Amino acid sequence: MGPGEKAKAVDVQNAYELGKLIATEGWILLTGGRNVGVMDAASRGAKSVDGLTIGILPCHDNDGISEAVDIAIFTDMGNARNNINVLSSDVIIACGMGAGTASEISLALKSNKKVILLSADEESKNFFKKLVSKNVYFVDDVENAIATTKIILISS
Repeated sequence: MGPGEKAKAVDVQNAYELGKLIATEGWILLTGGRNVGVMDAASRGAKSVDGLTIGILPCHDNDGISEAVDIAIFTDMGNARNNINVLSSDVIIACGMGAGTASEISLALKSNKKVILLSADEESKNFFKKLVSKNVYFVDDVENAIATTKIILISS
């Protein structure tokens, strides 16, 4: 999960690498499916190593979909589709921060899902630490995001 149009270059690069590593692990990548920002970068990264990608789209048609999405699920729900993203994921990795990403993280925590914040700024870390005392993990690089995901999946 992560920002679209307002994604920072470092978040886009991290998302691309994250998508590659997720696919290399044999996991399925689920994103918001759009052709911008973290969503597109993660999907392109997964596709670069022949991974399977799913996009949960806010719209009802192909407009704005990432070319790297294999399975597109059109919801026509706008941002309400964030709950589908969360509930359909085993682990949520947030790569960057924006209002939509914060919404997904909050929904995940309310649903008792595990959330990994990749390279989060101190303000975001403090905010989510105050919301919950468990289920939030902070990592500084993509490799640690994957390692933490493995630990979460094994302990689940």
